Amino acid sequence: MIIDTSRVVVRCAYNSDWDGAMKLAWKTFARFDAPDYSAEGISNFRNFVTDKNLHKMFVAGHYQLFVAAYDNKCLGMLTIREKSHISLLFVDGDYHYNGIGSALIKFVSDYVLTEEGIDKLTVNASPYAIDFYHRLGFRDTHKEMVADGIKFTPMEISRSEERRVGKECRS
Repeated sequence: MIIDTSRVVVRCAYNSDWDGAMKLAWKTFARFDAPDYSAEGISNFRNFVTDKNLHKMFVAGHYQLFVAAYDNKCLGMLTIREKSHISLLFVDGDYHYNGIGSALIKFVSDYVLTEEGIDKLTVNASPYAIDFYHRLGFRDTHKEMVADGIKFTPMEISRSEERRVGKECRS
């Protein structure tokens, strides 16, 4: 579905955003990522996004959540752990290819640089998301790995790489 992206607001999440964001993560994972995962991986992912301790870490400020909202509806979410590692990034499947994921990455990249003084983001990209991260300029730091049934490719991007890729895209 195409939307007016000028009306999408990316922001730090409120406590009231948590349940909806985690439901969005699960729904999107189940639709796009789960087909690539074992039953163990699916179960472990489900347990992660429903973990009450994770919510407590968010409330305490140790796990950060950002949302992309459109008319007060959460269309995308991104979480960070360890100051600059993208733990979860999901966009409602009906709104893929509207720039929501890219807007979340840009917002968080600026946030991490300003608030934490860190110019690099890391992520363990799911097989479904690898092309998305490559288009943004992330580079693989290791080949695909599997832990607890979860497949991922470790990646990173620095602000200098991000700016270079942005210039190349505009040229």
